[in-house]
Amino acid sequence: MADAGQKDAREEIVSEHTERQWQKRRLELAEWTERPKVRQRAKQTAWLGQAEVDAELLGALTQLKRIGIETEHSCAGVSVLDEPEDHSLYAYITLHASPLADRFVQAAMAYMKRRLLVTFEPARSRYDCSSFLIGHNRSFCLLMEKCAREFAAGLKL
Repeated sequence: MADAGQKDAREEIVSEHTERQWQKRRLELAEWTERPKVRQRAKQTAWLGQAEVDAELLGALTQLKRIGIETEHSCAGVSVLDEPEDHSLYAYITLHASPLADRFVQAAMAYMKRRLLVTFEPARSRYDCSSFLIGHNRSFCLLMEKCAREFAAGLKL
């Protein structure tokens, strides 16, 4: 039995994927773990206010900040090496839940469809938006930026 003071770490999958898509993802993950990983370039970072972020996500994070959606964590995961400081297998952005973030998540799921995996952590009241497809981290970054830009345009900011 969990300690009453311990936060509930449950995550709810918000996006919808078929069992076939999950099976394909598991196969791609297994293949990815077996492939050799060769460094192509060092991780690139940029500053967003006081936070250092992955350069590939700067555009998306800048748009989200402009909209007024608070982000907590992010990683572009574009290094091909599985190194803690350089790599996350999945590119992701963590958003604090709010009515505006809820609307953005719905818009992102409609725009990115099967390419986006969204989970919600009720205990922390936050969304994790990540690349559903293995090895598509750069395109995830670009699509999230475009989605945030179009969402902002719809708000007429």
